[in-house]
Order: sequence, then C-alpha cells, then structure tokens
Amino acid sequence: MGKTWSPKGQTPTLPSKLTRDHLSVISAISPEGELFLAVRETAFDSDAIIGFLDELHYQMRSPLVVVWDGAAIHRSQKIKHYLAHGAAKWLHLERLPGYAPELNPDEGIWHYLKQVEMKNLCCADQTELRTKLTEATQRVQAKPDIVKACFKQTGYY
Repeated sequence: MGKTWSPKGQTPTLPSKLTRDHLSVISAISPEGELFLAVRETAFDSDAIIGFLDELHYQMRSPLVVVWDGAAIHRSQKIKHYLAHGAAKWLHLERLPGYAPELNPDEGIWHYLKQVEMKNLCCADQTELRTKLTEATQRVQAKPDIVKACFKQTGYY
C-alpha cells in the first residue's frame, strides 16, 4: 500500500464500477536481464502458453531452460504433447516445488512492477491499465540490473 491523501481518520475511497474484466499476463526473465511479457484479455490456456514459449524461442534464438511453478496449466496434456512432438529439442522445463515463490525470480519482477513501477496506480479501464503496464514493463526492460537482481535474490545466479 502506498500513501494516500484524505482527512486524518477517514479512509479514502475510490469509486469504481465492478466488472469481471481483467488482463491476464505471462512473463519470463533471463539471467542476462531481459524481460518478456505477453498480455491478453482472456485467461492463458495451453495454446497461449505454447505460443508464448514459441515466441521466446524465436526471440532468444537458442535452447531454453524454463523454470516455472506447478500450476496445472503447466502440466497439461497439450504441453506434454508439445514437448513430445519437437519442442523438447530446444526446450527444457523445470518445475519449482509446490508453493515456493522465494525460488521463482519472476516473482521478484512482479513485486517490483506492482510495488515500484505501478504503485498507487488507479486506472479508469482496461485500456489504460494495459497502457500503464506496457510503460512500466518498458521501464523495467531498460533496467536489466533489476532483472539480474531477481536472479541473485533467489540464489540461481
């Protein structure tokens, strides 16, 4: 939580309409300090994750080791099929134990985005939120030392 301005003893309130609208975001970081992000208005399914992994491979142009959490979507039959039919030649997936955010360097990036780059942000709609997220991501991408620090904090680097 950040600072707010209101009369002492009165909790500030921000009016907002309640909707089920949301943005889903997936990200990846590299030990070299790179940040990759994909945003969509619907939840990520196996096909979207496969598309993200293909895009990572295209951008990195090298074999990948992806360390990710144990989310059910990461263990889907489509992901297994994807690996079995060629992706395993350039992609190695390593799953983190149960609930271990302290071992996931990407959690550090999310903490930084939420608590530093987007702190106290209030958006009028999804379009503005997407714009602000894109701007915050670009600021972090311009600071590779922040990403590298997330790897150091987990002890991988």
